[in-house]
Amino acid sequence: MPDWAHLALPGAEILFSDRTGGVSAPPFDSANAGYSRGDDPAAVAENRRRIGAGLGGRAADPAVWTCLHQVHGAHVYVETAGHGAGAPCSGGARGGGPGRGGEAARITADASVSTDPDAVLAILTADCAPVALVGPGVVGAVHAGWRGLAAGVVEAAVVEVAERAGEAPTAVVGPCIHPCCYEFSPGDLELVAGRLGGTVASTTATGAPALDVPAAARIALSRAGVAEIIELGVCTSCSARHFSHRRDGRTGLQAMLVAASPGRR
Repeated sequence: MPDWAHLALPGAEILFSDRTGGVSAPPFDSANAGYSRGDDPAAVAENRRRIGAGLGGRAADPAVWTCLHQVHGAHVYVETAGHGAGAPCSGGARGGGPGRGGEAARITADASVSTDPDAVLAILTADCAPVALVGPGVVGAVHAGWRGLAAGVVEAAVVEVAERAGEAPTAVVGPCIHPCCYEFSPGDLELVAGRLGGTVASTTATGAPALDVPAAARIALSRAGVAEIIELGVCTSCSARHFSHRRDGRTGLQAMLVAASPGRR
């Protein structure tokens, strides 16, 4: 089994896959979890099966994952016990439909929240920050790229989780691009800084203007009332184990799975 990052918190288990341990050929080598990248769909299906098996329980079947059509916005999809759209994130050549029913039932959102004790939420990234939210009886998963951070997707997801949990959740920020590798246009940097403060502005290893995505996620979480924030501290562009769109251009996607512990079996 690949050495993927696996965290167990009260109420949830979280898995962050990387590019290792799959079957895809270059440039998707080897554990690409994204159907939309142009990879062989059969290879993606096998990679997802392996990623799910790495977490185990219900997550071992990718057909029950709740997936999203991620568009770098701030919409939060909320499902409740017995009413999940659940996912064939198993899909097909066109990207597999997030939500049941395939392409025709795509859930367009950049965060999902669930009170279903059997929930398995999935987020796909290749530099954006995957953020897991865990509260009593509630789990959440957020895709936080710079546009989503500027639009408030993190705060919106925290509000939905806290409302249902009765308290602020614990957050886990997974592998994402760090400022050392994320040269950013001054205009876009000003847009994010205008919302989250000047500390999100940084410089790359060569001194160019950069966006600090982990700092932006921390600030958004803290402003939404989250006190406990766990960070994996991995830069996707620096790490040869991870997919990075900024570093490689055409590449694959890694997955974050958030599984509610009560439904584990």
